[in-house]
This record gives sequence, structure tokens and C-alpha cells, in this order.
Amino acid sequence: MNPITVQEQHLPGDSLEEKFETAKAWGFDGIELRSKGDFHFAGRLPELRRARDNGVFMPTTCVEMSHFIGAFDESLRKDAVQQLRSQLSVMAEIGGLGVMTPGSYGMFSRRLPPFEPPRSPQDDHSILVDALGELATHAASEGVELYLEPLNRYEDYLVNRLSDAAALIEEIGSPGLKIVADTYHMNIEEADLAAAFQGVRQHIGHVQASDSNRLEPGAGHVDWALFGATLQSIEYTGTVAIESRLSGPAATVLPPVPALLRRYLR
Repeated sequence: MNPITVQEQHLPGDSLEEKFETAKAWGFDGIELRSKGDFHFAGRLPELRRARDNGVFMPTTCVEMSHFIGAFDESLRKDAVQQLRSQLSVMAEIGGLGVMTPGSYGMFSRRLPPFEPPRSPQDDHSILVDALGELATHAASEGVELYLEPLNRYEDYLVNRLSDAAALIEEIGSPGLKIVADTYHMNIEEADLAAAFQGVRQHIGHVQASDSNRLEPGAGHVDWALFGATLQSIEYTGTVAIESRLSGPAATVLPPVPALLRRYLR
């Protein structure tokens, strides 16, 4: 059975241990962490080590930064790379699996005015390959993975579809770089969810689940039976993390989610 995790901000409690107890009571297997910039995540190492030693299952972290590796400003790009290098090392230290990042977020959209970004496609490509190559090498040396997340066309313009991410991964050629597939973004970008997963099956490292309206699974119209059958068809055995907004109080809307997904997962 795929472990199902929930992001830490949705869980009540003053410590990760308390949050983990709530997560388990709600039917989840573990916690997906959130990793802020300014080396904040590294500053949490004592807390994270203690939680690890106390049996808290926290396999992945989702970046929570103001800029990313595809930023237009070179200094911001370099900072994003350094932050991610640090976060990858932290996850290795606590026995985690990896860190996820988009190419950029909220920086530019070709679907909104002025429609044409201030950088050429060739420069976009070169910047992504350089940053992802460095980070993938570092991830592999630490024994963890960097998960590249395609975002929908309104939130990003650099990497929108699973196939876009797969092309970069194949060009870079490092075992330290995988795809994180998010069902909310796929709902917008992929014409066929199953075909999209199957086309890049060898590159999927992590999966995030939220419904068509970015709320918790069950609050929209994603076909969760198809989702589960597809993950089984590609023999995906990794974690499924709930990354969503909520339609109501967490204690009310999150406990039904694990049972819904487990109905269809292996």
C-alpha cells in the first residue's frame, strides 16, 4: 500500500511528534514537511532529528520559498540553488527521500499579459539544465532525490507538463532527479491523466494529491479510481502526499481522505 502523508501545516500540535499522532489518528501514515528559505529548514535540524528518533515518518519536504531556480534575477537563482542544496542535505540527515521544487512559481505566465517573458526559451532551458544538473548531482551524492514539479500554465511557464519535466531529466541524466506529479496541476495541463503518468513512469519519484479545485481529495471531480488504477499500472510504490487547500476544518475534512484513496491504491 502506498504510504499516504499530509502536509504539516494542516496538523494541530506543538511538535512534530504531536502532529504525527494526529496524522495517524486521521488515518495517514506520515507527514510531508514544508521547507522555508533563508536556511530555516537547516535550523530545524534538532527538531527534525528528535522527531526521526521518535519514529515520526516524514519522507519528503515541499519547498516554501519566495523565489526558485528559474528566477529572472541571477542572485535569486543562485540563492535558490543554495537553499535546495541545504534542504537536500537536511533530508539526507534525517533519513528522508527527497525535496520537491518547481522551476518557478508566480513569476510569469504566458497565459496572462504581457504574454511574452523577458528571457528567451534558449536561456530558460540553459538556466534550468544548469541548476537542475547541479542539484541532481548533489542529491545523488547525499543519497536522496530532487523532485521537479510541473505547475499549471497560470502559475508557471517553465515546466507545465510531466513530459516537459521528463525531457529535462533525460537530458541531465542523473539518478538524483525525478518528477513529482501533482494531480491539481495535471487536471489543468494533461489531456489524459493516465497516459501522462504512463508516458513518464520511469521518472516518477513522488506524487501529490489534491482535487480539481485544489481542495482535499473528494472535494472536486478528479477520478480517484482512475488515479489509483494508474499508479498500480505504472507500479508506483512511493508516497502520496496531500498538498491541498481545505474545504473546511482540517479535523472534519481530512480524516475521510486516506480511506478514499486507499479504496483505489495498491
